[in-house]
Amino acid sequence: MDNKDVKKVVDILEKTYPEAECALKFNSPYELLISTVLSAQCTDERVNLVTGKLFLEYNTPEKMITLSEEELQDRIKSCGLYKNKSKNIIEASKGIINKFNGEVPRTREELTSLPGVGRKTANVVMANAFKIPAFAVDTHVFRVSNRIGLANGKNVEEVEKKLMENIDKKHWIKMHHCIIWHGRKICKARNPKCSECPLNKVCEYSIREANN
Repeated sequence: MDNKDVKKVVDILEKTYPEAECALKFNSPYELLISTVLSAQCTDERVNLVTGKLFLEYNTPEKMITLSEEELQDRIKSCGLYKNKSKNIIEASKGIINKFNGEVPRTREELTSLPGVGRKTANVVMANAFKIPAFAVDTHVFRVSNRIGLANGKNVEEVEKKLMENIDKKHWIKMHHCIIWHGRKICKARNPKCSECPLNKVCEYSIREANN
């Protein structure tokens, strides 16, 4: 996909999904960090149900570490992978207190030094909590970017790099959400709704299918 078509994709998606935003509910960088950790292999809707109760009492690292791993497991069990997530949340909370004076750090290097915080989670926190341009690549972003030809890559790191190369930095945060929304509503993993897609004139997959 050339630069002209990339700009078309950005323009079309931003106009199609003007309300696109982070689906996780949070009131602080810490809440977003914990929600993002919980969202691994879990729906945002489920995470919001769990954190809606959890954050009523445990919405700071200082409060979170008053829980034992077992107590936290009971509260987050429905999110899946709860044993590992519980351990990482407790340890990350201790790290925030001990290494960063109780404040969630703003840099990717510092964020990924915390247990359970990978590059995608760090990018989500940077972009949505601190408005620092970053491009988080989840399963939707990976699939849609490859399928339409916006950024082809064999792994998330390659796709992230190409998205940042191909798209103007001022659009990174918004486009992350637009691509996710597009992946959920139209460009589904199975049976994408190409006939309804506003990108079908520039999408490499749609053009290829039409010519077969």
